[in-house]
Amino acid sequence: MFTTLVVTDSETELSGLDLKAIPFEQYLADYPKLGEPKTRIINLCDTERYLSRGYYCSLLAESRKHQALPSVNTINDLRQLEDADELRQLWSILAPLAQQDDKTTKHLFIYFGQVDDQAWQPLARALFERFPAPALKVILPGKRRAFAVENLSPGELPKEQRKVFYQKLKTFTEKVWRSPKQRKYRWDMAVLYDPEEAMAPSDAEAIQRFIRAAAKVGIEAEAIRSRDMVNLAQYDALFIRETTSIDHLTYRLARKAEKEGLVTIDDPTSILRCCNKIFLQDAFSYNKVSAPHTLVVADASETTLERIESELVYPMVLKMPESSFSTGVFKVKDRADLETKLQSMLEESSLALVQEYLYTDYDWRIGVLNGRAIYACKYFMARGHWQIYNHASTQPRNQSGGFETIATFEVPRVVLKAALKACSVIGKGLYGVDIKQQGKQVYVIEVNDNPSIEHRVEDRYLGDELYMMIMQEFADRLEQRGRS
Repeated sequence: MFTTLVVTDSETELSGLDLKAIPFEQYLADYPKLGEPKTRIINLCDTERYLSRGYYCSLLAESRKHQALPSVNTINDLRQLEDADELRQLWSILAPLAQQDDKTTKHLFIYFGQVDDQAWQPLARALFERFPAPALKVILPGKRRAFAVENLSPGELPKEQRKVFYQKLKTFTEKVWRSPKQRKYRWDMAVLYDPEEAMAPSDAEAIQRFIRAAAKVGIEAEAIRSRDMVNLAQYDALFIRETTSIDHLTYRLARKAEKEGLVTIDDPTSILRCCNKIFLQDAFSYNKVSAPHTLVVADASETTLERIESELVYPMVLKMPESSFSTGVFKVKDRADLETKLQSMLEESSLALVQEYLYTDYDWRIGVLNGRAIYACKYFMARGHWQIYNHASTQPRNQSGGFETIATFEVPRVVLKAALKACSVIGKGLYGVDIKQQGKQVYVIEVNDNPSIEHRVEDRYLGDELYMMIMQEFADRLEQRGRS
């Protein structure tokens, strides 16, 4: 765990707040200390000028292997912020809010990613993720799309704002950058999980079993929602148990975690490769992974429709490049259906997939971790439907099919071999491989980077051992990271 230091221009600045605050001179002279724990610095010195005390505070923190807020990069980014396109992108998240008088200039103060007016919280969170700094001032002039962002020290805040800032600082250090406790755990893990997600990869009980398994291998794990994950660097590992997507916070968090040196599952490369079915089909073809005959199309012209019909027979399956849990996947029965669905898809994506239809009573799901099969399930089709999930059904019992969990050694060898070969073109993460089997022939449908692991479903055969296997993989990687 980390110890947290607040470094200020004035030692008396934080008196009475029960925070370990030291002046810059003391940080310069007394640190680093022999045998000190991992240390985080909240730099409240003035960082406005290049080579100021505040600038050197964060620079020295970096050289001393201390984690600083703000970092030198953030200080420089805010001093040199001239990218109007980037500001416009940040502004775009506020499009639904436009309630401000066009002639009014608004000053918005953001403290540790929080703002009093909750209508502006999406902007506050986005800015803090992009520019992690204790205090940011946003100037919103009359022209709504043109705005400025400044990094402030407490001494630059209006007097009435300082009390608010110090309270936010106290909350941040207590709830986010917690003080270290005496404990037996070697590492810290964030488990990204949204309990409100309708079809989350893991249910609440599975999350708790992951956390208990982590403790047994020396990892203190905690479930964190994406909106609360303001500082990934306080952790050693990130385990994503929220449905992933490329144009989504899950991918950005995975990228950030990887850059910070965290052991990460799902890693961003796996998300990038698995979330796009265009990549998967191309990789399967190039690496001779057995898969259904698939065409990638860019239009719904007469020529294209004729080419599709010359290679495939009805019914056919249409897929959006990015989809999960059977969404964005359609079965078409004739030319009119094909043309209509294809045109609709191509309005959202420049490419779409058309695939041969293979009916089976169930799909195999093989869980693979670092090139090894760890669990196996049969997912049966939803009642009266051709997919595992029937999102159109109004009856809960008909919205998904049943399942059967079996030992991996009972799975036909040809299925396991296909699953492992498919994963070899993706990476060494945690994957769920969907496979259809017709006799001795198998077809890999897709590789999922964020496979479902729910209590009493995927863990039905192995029980708690399944959670232990995954957490032990984290521990092994963390151990190896420490040696490298």
